[in-house]
Amino acid sequence: MTGLRPAFYARTGTRLGDLLTLLHLPYTMWHLSYVAIGAAMAPRIDGLRLAGTLLAFAFGLGVGAHALDELHDRPLSTGLSPQTLRILGWGGLGVAGVLAIAASLVISPVALAWGAGGVLLAAAYALEWSHRLHSTMGFAVAWGAFPVLVGYWAQTESLSPAVVVVAAAATVFSMSQRVLSTPARRVRRVVMDATAEVGEDRWDRSTLLATWERPLRLLVLAHVLLAIGLLLTHLSI
Repeated sequence: MTGLRPAFYARTGTRLGDLLTLLHLPYTMWHLSYVAIGAAMAPRIDGLRLAGTLLAFAFGLGVGAHALDELHDRPLSTGLSPQTLRILGWGGLGVAGVLAIAASLVISPVALAWGAGGVLLAAAYALEWSHRLHSTMGFAVAWGAFPVLVGYWAQTESLSPAVVVVAAAATVFSMSQRVLSTPARRVRRVVMDATAEVGEDRWDRSTLLATWERPLRLLVLAHVLLAIGLLLTHLSI
C-alpha cells in the first residue's frame, strides 16, 4: 500500500463513499459532455432524445463499465462485494441496453446497433477482453469518439463530416486523459515513494501528482463548460 487514495476523487471507506468513488464522477462527467457536444452539433436538439442518450451512457459507462472494472482487478480498492459489483455492472449495461431498445422503437432500429456496440465496448474494455481495445487508442475511441457520434446520431439519425472531425478531437482529448492519468495512477497505487530533481528543486510525490492531476481537473471542467455552452446556444435559436 502506498498510503495514498487510489484516485484524487476517491472517498472509500464507507458504503456511500465507495459507491460515489465507483462512479469516477469527474471522468464520467467528462465523457458525458461528449454526448452533449455531439448533440449540440445538430441543427436542432430534441430534449427527450438527449436525456435518453445521456442516461444510457450514465448507466452504461458511469455505472456498468466502472463496476465491472472494479470487479475485474479492484483498482479503487472499494469494499463493495463481488455480488454488488456484478449487479451494478451488468445491471448498468442492462439499463443502457433497454434504453437502446426504446430508442429503436421511437427513433430508428439502427439505435440497436449503437446500443449493442456501446455495451460491447464497455464490457470488453472493463473486463480487458482484448489488449488492443484496452489501450490508449481503444480507450480514446470508446470513451471519446463514440459518445460524440452517438450524441449526434440520436438527434439527426445520420453522421456528417463535421461531427467526424469533432469525434477525432474527442479521441485526442481522451488520449491526453489517459496519458496524464496513467502515471498518476501508478504513483498513487503502486509506487511507495517518488521524487524528482528539477534543476535545483526537489519534487516530492505530491508535487509530481499535481503535474498530472491538475491538468486533468481543468480538462474535466473545460469539457463540461464547453458542453453546457454549446447546448445553451440552441436556446437562442
